[in-house]
Amino acid sequence: MSSPNAAPPLSAAEQTRSARIGALLFRNRSWLPVLFIGVPLLVPGRMSTAAWIVGAIVVIAGEWIRLAGVAAAGTVTRRRSRTVQRLVTYGIFAWVRNPLYVGNFLIWTGFTIISGVYWFLPLAIVIFAIEYSLIVRYEEGVLESIFGAEYLAYKQSTPRWIPRPPSTPTDGPHDWPEAWRSEVSTFLQYAVLTVLFVVKQWWTSRE
Repeated sequence: MSSPNAAPPLSAAEQTRSARIGALLFRNRSWLPVLFIGVPLLVPGRMSTAAWIVGAIVVIAGEWIRLAGVAAAGTVTRRRSRTVQRLVTYGIFAWVRNPLYVGNFLIWTGFTIISGVYWFLPLAIVIFAIEYSLIVRYEEGVLESIFGAEYLAYKQSTPRWIPRPPSTPTDGPHDWPEAWRSEVSTFLQYAVLTVLFVVKQWWTSRE
């Protein structure tokens, strides 16, 4: 007889090659944004007031989606292990299965727009699509291993990337204060990046 705390058997989806690669990227996903922001910071671009406005709107939209995801799922969204306590299918998760990654994409896209390095946008989209698709393959395999048919039903009804209003809206607990506290370090990163881009714009204007 297996222990009640024993890990669930691996689903076929979790054992695929793409999921195994995704598992490696998942454990190192904190480093993935370095490329997305390193190029816009270091490469010359045509920065302008319009770029700042549009970019800031995109960043704010991305962070709002992130906050909604953390408020619904809790700080377990920052986990590094495959341990998942519950399947969250309400709130922003009823619109899209991966709101935090969608939010991340918008945030780094917004900073790229601010940088004026527009040629990097399509390249960043391709890199993001490859890396995060592999990560999501791993996460989907884990959720299928743990929640089985319940997750498969959710997966069938909710899009992976492009948000869509749910046919049957559901609500659940949201801890907004905890979400804001959890994002403090992220907000500090935005502040640092904003200062760096201001310095970049000032420096390039002197040349």
